[in-house]
Amino acid sequence: MTGNVKIGGLENEIEIAPERDDQHGVEPSEATNGDSLEGAALRRLATRALGLTGADIERVVREARLKARREKRRVLYADIEAGIRGHRPPVPYDVRWRLAIHESGHAVAHHALRLGEVRGLTIDTTEGGHNTLTFATSTPDTEDWYRRLLALLMAGRAAELIVLKTVSAGSGGAQESDLARATRVALDMEQSLGFGGRHPLLYREHKDPTAILSRDADLAERVHRRLEFAQARATEVIMENRKSFDRLVQALFDAQALDGPAVMDILSTAP
Repeated sequence: MTGNVKIGGLENEIEIAPERDDQHGVEPSEATNGDSLEGAALRRLATRALGLTGADIERVVREARLKARREKRRVLYADIEAGIRGHRPPVPYDVRWRLAIHESGHAVAHHALRLGEVRGLTIDTTEGGHNTLTFATSTPDTEDWYRRLLALLMAGRAAELIVLKTVSAGSGGAQESDLARATRVALDMEQSLGFGGRHPLLYREHKDPTAILSRDADLAERVHRRLEFAQARATEVIMENRKSFDRLVQALFDAQALDGPAVMDILSTAP
């Protein structure tokens, strides 16, 4: 790599000194569309940092500076990347493969259902997989849009079933999990958005989905039916785009982190 790479801003700006290309972990092929190797390095670091907060990034930069100062040299790409990874051990092969399948399922569904842009995917965070997706603001929030949203949320689980024939608990288990978010959306469709199968004109606020679904078996059945349809639709979408999906899974598994242009290049390439 030639030249130095700067990250940060104002007093927090640091300069990453070049050494050998292989120490940056960036191949020339990653610099696309006129992008330089320096730009590719920055994009790779930004993708590695998906899911981190601003405070996390400040800590990474501070620790990289201290390390470089102790060793009387400039900050290297490897210092920043190691800080972002938190010196975590490599993810086991089977876990890494499942994470790549899961996150690729979300990305394929998001793109195919025209929900917006994919900004990045990673399977190298302390919480496992992570994706950054944007949603088109010009699309009317019709029932069809919410059905597509549900399919997106169920796509990670659907992808695991397609490839591995089993599912992990990664789709559920927490209030911000795929299943929890999908359940809330489906419940909103039944209770407050005017799309319900019974009494659609009634607006019924709910603060605790678990409590209301546990009390009302009929409502729970309608919500679950929406989730089943969403998973079936996600399965269809992934199968219709299976070649792109397989390419994305392999690329994400190999790189562990892909930025938006890399993902879109795979998804937009004809079979």
